[in-house]
Amino acid sequence: MCQTKSSVAAASLTKRHKALPVKFSTMADSSNRRDPIKSSVGNAAATRRRQHAVTVAKERRESLMRAKRLCRVGIGGADGDGEVSLDSDMWIGEEQSVLESQTSLAVENLKSALAFQGKGAVQKRVGALQELRRLLSRSEFPPVESALKAGAVAMLVQCLSFGSPDEQLLEAAWCLTNIAAGDPEETKALLPALPLLIAHLGEKSSPPVAEQCAWALGNVAGEGEELRNILLIQGALLPLARMMLPNRGSTVRTAAWALSNLIKGPDPKAATELIRVEGVLDAIIRHLKRADDELATEVAWVVVYLSALSNVATGILGKSDILELLVNRLATSNSLQLLIPVLRSLGNLIAGDSHATYVILIPGREITDNATGVLVKCLNSENRVLKKEAAWVLSNIAAGSIEHKQLIYSSEAVPFLLHLLSDAPFDIRKEVAYVLGNLCVAPTKGDDKPSLILEHLVSLVDKGCLPGFIDLVRSADIEAARLGLQFIELVLRGMPNGEGPKLVEQEDGIEAMERFQFHENEDLRTMANSLVDQYFGEDYGLDEQ
Repeated sequence: MCQTKSSVAAASLTKRHKALPVKFSTMADSSNRRDPIKSSVGNAAATRRRQHAVTVAKERRESLMRAKRLCRVGIGGADGDGEVSLDSDMWIGEEQSVLESQTSLAVENLKSALAFQGKGAVQKRVGALQELRRLLSRSEFPPVESALKAGAVAMLVQCLSFGSPDEQLLEAAWCLTNIAAGDPEETKALLPALPLLIAHLGEKSSPPVAEQCAWALGNVAGEGEELRNILLIQGALLPLARMMLPNRGSTVRTAAWALSNLIKGPDPKAATELIRVEGVLDAIIRHLKRADDELATEVAWVVVYLSALSNVATGILGKSDILELLVNRLATSNSLQLLIPVLRSLGNLIAGDSHATYVILIPGREITDNATGVLVKCLNSENRVLKKEAAWVLSNIAAGSIEHKQLIYSSEAVPFLLHLLSDAPFDIRKEVAYVLGNLCVAPTKGDDKPSLILEHLVSLVDKGCLPGFIDLVRSADIEAARLGLQFIELVLRGMPNGEGPKLVEQEDGIEAMERFQFHENEDLRTMANSLVDQYFGEDYGLDEQ
């Protein structure tokens, strides 16, 4: 595809996370053109959203919302479905060697119980399972290796056989859940158990048994792509999806958490399949509308991965009531664990579906005003993730129509953004810079050269944003440096009365650009050298002499 020459300002300031028609070129030499982004909404955005999904998966592993979870409290107590006797004698910090020897003995006892066929055989098996389960639940680092070496998985699979009492099934699934919370190789040891765990998700199983099996499968899915693919091939997605449909809080929580692990990609096929399951969209909306924060958090994580990975899911979600529900949750909740996935979901939907920006978030509508308000609330939060995510969402709204840009420009967000550009950690400053840059560039149509929104540019520069962009030029981050150069070009080209070069020089912008004179990145080298040559060449300053 050929490309007409356009200014540096046409670069990703106009659209970064949304892929609407945007042209890229260097300013002085059209022979150094880059391929333009001329794709439908979702293509470039999908890459960005998938990168977000990887990032948030890492964040989730490192937070309390771990990709794997030990089960220490019995299933069913929350809803009164199948109360399970709990043990209060959890051991913390017990000598690991003692725990390991007791675990090996417990597995041997289970083996003996399985071989026993006399009167009371069921009680004997359940008792042996309970003892093993207690040991696997008593330490922050359960003695999984000892259980596996003693042959626990094969015996637990035997205990999952159809026709077994619910108490036996529950205890066996509980043991497998905690084994699956171990190291990667320990989790893979559950492969022989997966078909039966999936089978017990069905409607014929009691809710506690189905939920405990879902928990075990969620731990397996949380291990990585290889095991996720095995679970998908074996048919785990559909029964887990159906577990989200009823209004049974504990079951829905566990199923949603397991599904968020199962569909987290990178292949979008599972996310697309999930959103097409009959009743899932309605269930997601219902739970987000009515559920408590804990349940809504797990459902919101499902929405994060649906909207991050699947353009099909993003389109379906964007045309539902979910945007309004997400905005309402942001406005009414103070739960950080809920706010993060809700904000991430909102950002994914706005980044990935033009319907969200141009049909729903119309300036003047109540939902748009509410969305702006909650994003300002997040910018003002003490939490780093909320600030960064809010800036990302605002950058995509600001990449919309002139009306969207004016909406953000006239809102309470701008003072917070200017402050963050100066004082926030680097990753937040970069996101903020995209918002402010997008506010200064008008949308393009076809091959039209992008024009400046002079009022916004002059006002933001007068309020002190230029040093923040020049700092980005000095950074080692290529994307940030490019963004800084693009904004410098706006200032050089657009400030009235030729003030741009003087302002850039006053903030040591020439020195910042000259560091790219021999830079290994050809794009940055050409951009910086072109700006210096055009605006600070031999004739610079002669009119003042």
